[in-house]
Amino acid sequence: MQKRQLGKEGPEVSCIGFGAWPIGGGMGQVSENAAIEIVRTAIDHGITLLDTAQAYRTSEEIIGKALKEGYRNRCFLATKVSGNYSQSGIITAMENSLKMLDVDYVDLYQIHGWNPEYPIEESMETMQFLQKQGKTRFIGVSNFNANQMSRALQTAKFESNQPRYNMFDREIELEDINFCEQSGIGILAHSPLAKGLLTGKYNPGFQFPTDDERSNYHRFQGELFTQYLAIAEDLKQIAHQKRINLVQLSVAWALRLPAISCVLVGAKTPDQVREHAVAASTILSNDELEMINKILASTPKG
Repeated sequence: MQKRQLGKEGPEVSCIGFGAWPIGGGMGQVSENAAIEIVRTAIDHGITLLDTAQAYRTSEEIIGKALKEGYRNRCFLATKVSGNYSQSGIITAMENSLKMLDVDYVDLYQIHGWNPEYPIEESMETMQFLQKQGKTRFIGVSNFNANQMSRALQTAKFESNQPRYNMFDREIELEDINFCEQSGIGILAHSPLAKGLLTGKYNPGFQFPTDDERSNYHRFQGELFTQYLAIAEDLKQIAHQKRINLVQLSVAWALRLPAISCVLVGAKTPDQVREHAVAASTILSNDELEMINKILASTPKG
């Protein structure tokens, strides 16, 4: 598994990371035993950055169980405080996460999103305090734009930002990527498969179960869903010519940028984890990238 540096001064991490939202049940139920096997399969295949969050339902507790038997020492463990970014909220969330994960510290602790209700200066001071305490080795943010990162940096240095980035969601290309490069901040790209739109596994009219968050998302309904799937079908042709599948193409596409330290991919089966690992060694040519951009020119807004 290829490794990349997390920002300018951070540690090296696997270029593909494991996103834990699916094993917590957010996209349909996954049994605990299956989830533990999925996490361990990821680590065994060199996918050593594990990313979870306070808000990821049962995923922290599951990861804690999966990291027994020597697996903790083989991974870079990241989690996030979600929602309450006051001093007490962050400290309490960290203690709860350490308890759920059954560890003494995490490798990366992140603020899950920007919330103007809580002064970022106080939030970042608290994150820095936890770092000095040894509760986390590094600190980061998630879903921050360039202006928000700039403000956070005035209080404390952090190693990473975790934004959404995939072939259908390219907003960070406008200024956020450049800001991260200039500021030495690593990018952990989440949702590289657009929550399934870039897997090639669905047909128009597919109905998601009610326990799957996508059953309520407009992108997965009606004509808009059909439009996204049509583009995915065109992208599949490029993948087939390269003897890979659309999932692997999508992950490799996100990894084409040196600013992307790691692409976080979720999984609901061990086979999906093995599938993702192949993308780490997949290089896309300039001609292939040009063909992809032509296809993406017709991406709908929504």
